[in-house]
Amino acid sequence: MRSMAVGGDVSVAITGDGARVVMLPAEAVRWAREVEAPPGAGNLPGSASGVFVGRKSELAELRRLLTAEGEAAVTQISGVRAIHGLGGIGKSTLALHYAHTYRRRYTLVWWINATSTEQIVTSLAALAVRLCPQWAASTGVQERAAWAMLWLQWHPGWLLVFDNVEDAADMRHYLGTLPDGHHLATSRTATGWHTIAPTMPLGLLDAEAAVNLLCTLALEAEHVPTPAQRRDAADLAADLGYLPLALEQAGAYLFETGTSPADYRQMLGRVIDAAAGGIDPERTIARIWHHTLTAVQRRNPQAVTLLNAMAWLAPEDIPRTLLAPLCPDPLALGEALGTLYAYNMIAYSADRQAISVHRLVQTVLRHQPADSDSYVPGRRDAEHLIQHATSGEDTDTDTFQWEQLLPHVVAVADSTPFRSPASTDTANAYQAAAQYLSRQGREAHTIPLRTAVLTQHEQVLGDTHPHTLTSRNNLASAYRAVGDLGRAIPLYEATLAQREQVLGDTHPHTLVSRNHLASAYRAVGDLGRAIPLYEATLAQFEQVLGDTHPDTLASRNDLASAYESAGDLGRAIPLHEVTLAQYEQVLGDTHPHTLTSRNNLAYAYRAVGDLGRAIPLYEATLAQREQVLGDTHPQTLTSRNNLAYAYRAVGDLGRAIPLYEATLAQGEQVLGDTHPDTLASRNNLASAYESAGDLGRAIPLYEATLAQYEQVLGDTHPHTLASRNNLAYAYRAAGDLGRAIPLHEATLAQCEQVLGDTHPHTLTSRNNLASAYQAVGDLGRAIPLHEATLAQYEQVLGDTHPQTLTSRNNLASAYQAVGDLGRAIPLHEATLAQREQVLGDTHPDTLTSRNNLASAYRAVGDLGRAIPLHEATLAQYEQVLGDTHPHTLTSRNNLARARQADQAVQQRSTATSTAADEGQQPSTAD
Repeated sequence: MRSMAVGGDVSVAITGDGARVVMLPAEAVRWAREVEAPPGAGNLPGSASGVFVGRKSELAELRRLLTAEGEAAVTQISGVRAIHGLGGIGKSTLALHYAHTYRRRYTLVWWINATSTEQIVTSLAALAVRLCPQWAASTGVQERAAWAMLWLQWHPGWLLVFDNVEDAADMRHYLGTLPDGHHLATSRTATGWHTIAPTMPLGLLDAEAAVNLLCTLALEAEHVPTPAQRRDAADLAADLGYLPLALEQAGAYLFETGTSPADYRQMLGRVIDAAAGGIDPERTIARIWHHTLTAVQRRNPQAVTLLNAMAWLAPEDIPRTLLAPLCPDPLALGEALGTLYAYNMIAYSADRQAISVHRLVQTVLRHQPADSDSYVPGRRDAEHLIQHATSGEDTDTDTFQWEQLLPHVVAVADSTPFRSPASTDTANAYQAAAQYLSRQGREAHTIPLRTAVLTQHEQVLGDTHPHTLTSRNNLASAYRAVGDLGRAIPLYEATLAQREQVLGDTHPHTLVSRNHLASAYRAVGDLGRAIPLYEATLAQFEQVLGDTHPDTLASRNDLASAYESAGDLGRAIPLHEVTLAQYEQVLGDTHPHTLTSRNNLAYAYRAVGDLGRAIPLYEATLAQREQVLGDTHPQTLTSRNNLAYAYRAVGDLGRAIPLYEATLAQGEQVLGDTHPDTLASRNNLASAYESAGDLGRAIPLYEATLAQYEQVLGDTHPHTLASRNNLAYAYRAAGDLGRAIPLHEATLAQCEQVLGDTHPHTLTSRNNLASAYQAVGDLGRAIPLHEATLAQYEQVLGDTHPQTLTSRNNLASAYQAVGDLGRAIPLHEATLAQREQVLGDTHPDTLTSRNNLASAYRAVGDLGRAIPLHEATLAQYEQVLGDTHPHTLTSRNNLARARQADQAVQQRSTATSTAADEGQQPSTAD
């Protein structure tokens, strides 16, 4: 309270609890009233010339808060996700910048170290030394602090900055005793302020401001950062979690040492305590948080245990239930989390059932020294948490529980420290998560988990233990599923060699491994190695397990599919037929494997163009799957999709499109919006819209599907590349070659990089780009690309593979487009002869080839051969595809044009003949 007189001694309370009361002599009291502060007086710990970015709105809000009714303000941190008061967020920097910005508005600006009541008293005592040295020099700290309190009561209009308040209650006395100025406090603690003073949330820097800060600090003043430098800075800023002090520390280090942002990211755990020039060694992020953790440890040791464990989990949405095994008593768990929240080391979700930790806090904690068992603090606890969470029976079916757990299981797998002890129990947790993802069709996301399983098994069980070999095989299968055959094939080869050595050449697991390797060779387009390996494996299955064992039948099915991939439908279809008959005999007519075999036979019929047998078989398979598996089973959805595809192939879009739409809706409901099968269904529906000429619906659906493929499977997965190719093709169909050609070019480059220069998908992409160049009239680029693609098809797939024949047809059409009918016609003739031999006389591709040859004859004026060929082709289109199929209509139009051309020729011939007769009339002139 303010003193009432000046003539005698005055008592002044100088501590928050009122326990310290100091008597000041009359002379000191008089000086407290009469001494004026010099203009601009203050003791701010730094200048305003430092880098200060991204806080203009917070600075304005702080000014508004402080000037509203003269209230005090307490700055805390409120990150984007409600992370409050984390050390290094820039509380003191903001307060200092405010003090410098507005210091001329105050009679005095005084900075107070508020980490304890004793430090507050010491800082106030320093004010007395500054304003009244003639008296303060000869008295004690308590008297000087009391004098400062009295001076502040007499002289309004000052600003006191209480920096780093540890206990909000320490402020209560000063706010009540000193009402005639502004109080600004910074604190790591988020709790305890509601009865003391209003608080102001302070967020992390936004991404742009963080990049600007890094670039400003790391580069020479006159240097304008390049786009590449800004991208590198953006990556580093994200790793630093947009925390201002960490950005400042990193920028100073980069500038002083010349280290690149990429290298700094790699060394982050080791340099987070490094203080470059201009950085106080005691103010690095690591040191600040060490002090915070010491305070937390004193208050609640269990809180530190929890935080160390959370350091190894994903930084966001950590379920409270996941942490319960470390603190089974709910009351104790709540108190421990409450302590961490009070010190702003964690944040709660809106319902307070999930916890978030700043990722840089995790980085610092992960780099603590390991204990005697080689475990870094918290690592063993984190592994026990995921073991416990994935061991229950509920996780087999509870999708919601798995989706909560997955990020944390993956984080533990990804963050395994070097030389960390291995555990089969931890491997089992990783395996359980991988199996869940596999059931969901998210095979791409299993790779880090399957890698971790293999590593754990190698360390604990040895390199050739059966479980280790199974783990290695599973990892290879995951790589194959995501299209990374460059890593899948060597892993399959190594696994096979080890199984042959450990289990023997004909052990069932060895045979399965051999079959997987053959499938990988087939996937990479190496049918020269795939088919002989399939054939040898099938022979061994027949010898070891018998002719009708399910594994033997599966091997026979794979061999038939390989023949089909090679275009050898003459061997594929009989083998599919035999396999189906055996499945029916051994497993029964409606066993799921039998239904799959029946579906594969229908697919082969469709591939050979025999839609008359394919469609009824698809229809029968679908009916049986609906009966046996249910209407929405994933295999039923696959069967329904295949039937829709067959309807589309026969030109019956009236049945195909509604079936595609229904299948997609069911896939979204049963499998989820981004399951790979759902994405395939969405892609197929877009293709059907495209076939119907409805590009207004097709293109947006292609675009949405591509975006989802990129998100779910990655930017370069084969399915993503196929989706990108489809979108480019749709742009081309819409006449938007400005978007089509760059997308075709980009897709081809990615196919070459990911799949290799001669993979069938790469060749398809190259063919499509050549066709796009042709569509835009750039035949100078189209024809050489068509020629190169055909040569590669002949080398990789053989001279008569259906895709080789398509490439040959496209090259012939390009020759025709450039007017080189001397090369176009023989090539059309050869392609037609080969298609008749390989695909049959009425396959749609054969009919296309026949139509193209007829058009080439017409172009060269040979209507005597063109018209009969057009007529025969039309009759076959009507018989095979129906009277109203788009190809049939095109064929009918071509015949009409040929007949019109013939009519015109006949008319010209008649006119010429008449003129000649008239010219031969005898002259009547005398």
